Formats: sequence, structure tokens, C-alpha cells
Amino acid sequence: MDPVLVVKDLKKYFPVRKGFWFRDRAEVRAVDGVSFSIRRGETMGLVGESGCGKSTTARLILRLLEPSAGEVHFGTTAVFQAGTKAMRQLRRKMQIVFQDPYSSLDPRMTVKEIVGEGLTIHRLAKGRERDDRVAALLEMVGLGREHMGRYPHEFSGGQRQRIGIARALAVEPELLIADEPVSALDVSIQAQVINLFEDLQERLGLTYLFIAHDLRVVKHISDRVAVMYLGQIVELADSEDLYRNPLHPYTQALLSAIPVIDPRTKRQRIILEGDPPSPVQVPAGCRFHPRCPKRFDRCDQEAPVLRELSPGHWVSCHLY
Repeated sequence: MDPVLVVKDLKKYFPVRKGFWFRDRAEVRAVDGVSFSIRRGETMGLVGESGCGKSTTARLILRLLEPSAGEVHFGTTAVFQAGTKAMRQLRRKMQIVFQDPYSSLDPRMTVKEIVGEGLTIHRLAKGRERDDRVAALLEMVGLGREHMGRYPHEFSGGQRQRIGIARALAVEPELLIADEPVSALDVSIQAQVINLFEDLQERLGLTYLFIAHDLRVVKHISDRVAVMYLGQIVELADSEDLYRNPLHPYTQALLSAIPVIDPRTKRQRIILEGDPPSPVQVPAGCRFHPRCPKRFDRCDQEAPVLRELSPGHWVSCHLY
């Protein structure tokens, strides 16, 4: 099956300006050579510590940020080369659900205006037809027509996230990027929202890029998982393969930190040394080597490349 989204060597560097004349003195390598593809109808999980570049990658794919280098292809369209008219069409096909359900909704707009805004902008419906479509979208995500006249402050966090999902679905997208959509919610509400995502994918045939730092959530919903560290992907594999046989030491450390439900189960916790390096001062060689418990001489001299060790299982590590 041909991929619906292809990302090639994507980079985003932010300048750090210092001094009296605010000249560029350094750069933050937020995303530094990310490549992957997503097949139609599948869910790709993207995981990693805070600050590793996950959300920046999402915004680059949607062209909410302009890249420093790299390519993104949605179907046959090169996203970064698309003109104004072509980009307007792409906006319909690619949508995002933001992390914070509180700041992502305009407090001055009613739910009807929030969800119906995309229908108006893309001229998909107006008047009574628009209201009916908004009501149908709200019912699809577990709310009702009676909520249309209310404002965001009248809802709980979980309800607000449902409104955000309805807004994203209004223009009938093919790809939905979920940027840590449950991290700000209570655990009981997280399960409800995850189940909603799965139900919507089955009903609407959606393709997901699901960004999270909770590996339990990612395991539950994802078909494939990419592990990101300091702006680069260090391991990519099918979900079952990655959780059963993690190869990169960073992936092994992340999985060892997942709480075990059964207290009789013994698991050796891998404690990483120090803090993640600054993306302004990226270590030479392997970016993970200052914290890696398995490092050796080659690691601090030569940067590893992402290699396919078995069908569909890619890893960037000198151990292999």
C-alpha cells in the first residue's frame, strides 16, 4: 500500500540571538534529519522525552512552521512547494488536535462557531445545513446539540478535547495529527478519549500520527512506533515488535519505566545518567552516548545511521 504521508530528512533549526545587535550566535536543532512514512489507515506513534522535537515535527508536517531543510509529501503533493491555492486544499486533508484543551479553544466563541468555522472557511456548508453538521459532529464525539450555544469555559477538560476533535473532523480530513491529546487529562478520561480515537478511525477510515510520551497509551493505539531523541529518530518498528524486542538502549530505558500492574512481576529499571543534552550544544558522535549505559569509544566519535536490522525494524546504534 502506498504511503499517504512521506517525511524525508526533515530539519528545523531555530536561531539563538544574543548580544547588543541580536546577531545569530547559535541555533537550536529542534528537528535534525527525521524521515518516516505513514500508510493509509494506520496509526504511527511518535514517542520521546519532552523537548525532543515531536511537536515541532507535527507543525512542520502541517506547514505551520517553515522547515530549514527536508521534504514532506502528502500523497502526490509536495507540501513545502505547494502554492496558496494548493495549500488551502491540503489544510482540509491534514488536521491537528492540540495538546492543551484549554488554550486551543477561543474563549470568545461558542461551540457552534468553533466547530463550524472550518465549514465556513472552506465553503462546505452554511446556515441551517452548517448547524446540522455541527450537531452531527458533536454527537459523533460524545456531545450533543444542546452544547452548541455554550462557551469553552463551561466544559471539562475531556469535553473540551472532544470539541477540539470535532473541529478537526469538520472538514473531513484524511490525516489527523494528535499532539499529546490526552496528556492534560485525568487517567479515567484518557481511556475514553483513546477509545473515541479508535472508534473514529474505524468509522471514518482516518490515518493518525499519534504523538505522546506515555508508552502505555502508544502501545494501545499504534500500529507502528517511532522513538525520537534530541531531534532524531533512533528506533522505528511495528508496535508489537518494538515492545517485545527493543534494540536501542534509549528505547529499552523508556520501556523499563512503564509501571507494572502485577506487583509480583520483577522488572529491572534502567536509570539513565544525567539530563538530556541541550539541542543548542548537540554532542559529537551518537547524541545519546553521554547517557548511554552501553557506550564505547566509537559512540563519541561517529554518529550512527538508521539501519533496517529486520523487516520493518530500524535502529540507529553502533551496537548493531
